[in-house]
Amino acid sequence: MNIVVLVKQVPDTYSERKLTDSDHTLDREASDAVIDEINERSVEAALVLKEAQGGEVTVVCVGPDRAKDAIRKALSMGADKAVHLSDQALHGSDAVQTAKTLAKVIGTVEGYDLVIAGNEASDGRTGAVPAMIADVLGLPALTHARELAVEGTTVTVTRGTDDGITKLTAELPALVSVGEKINEPRYPSFKGIMAAKKKPVTALTLADAGIDASEVGLANALTSVTEASPKPPKSGGEKIEDEGDGGDKVAAYLVSQKII
Repeated sequence: MNIVVLVKQVPDTYSERKLTDSDHTLDREASDAVIDEINERSVEAALVLKEAQGGEVTVVCVGPDRAKDAIRKALSMGADKAVHLSDQALHGSDAVQTAKTLAKVIGTVEGYDLVIAGNEASDGRTGAVPAMIADVLGLPALTHARELAVEGTTVTVTRGTDDGITKLTAELPALVSVGEKINEPRYPSFKGIMAAKKKPVTALTLADAGIDASEVGLANALTSVTEASPKPPKSGGEKIEDEGDGGDKVAAYLVSQKII
């Protein structure tokens, strides 16, 4: 089985994240960058399938040059090779452009059976890109998976909803997006880290992937941020002195905050 896993490098959630003053896009240089945690779970899901059924796991990443660190993390976990599209013209691309771009890059991987992605990235949080990619590629989309299994040419996922447990099935090739409950990702071993340095990473430009620069980037995006301001500092709490009427004061405060 040949599996493609989508990986994204994102600002560390423990770092201060902000938008640039010039065009209100995410300032990726202002914080530490890491592989998105949900993508580690995507890689783990792919590796489990590979170990059970054989095959190959290819990492696909669209991002700046330093996204190579996220790619190497996935390779050190056990993925076999990677494809990395890096082009400055992609700066400011929206979700639709990103989905179309990823679909083009996935198309450069010959003979894939399954595409695995995270439900949503921790920086954009649109939660729509996996389904968009599936639509562009003409693949069935099995989203929000908490369990994943493949038997023969059939892929089955289990999805938890407010109404209970739902099972979805489709014929391969297909796209699956996974949630946080899918697994616990493995830690790369020292052997895996050293091996990752020798694994092939194919570097692509927009032209290599057959993408015209007029199709991507902030100037051609369907959505954009027109104004942004930093979040206000946290205000101090309100102290209530209990003089026999503390309960009334607390209740009044909760009412004023529209909590009750």
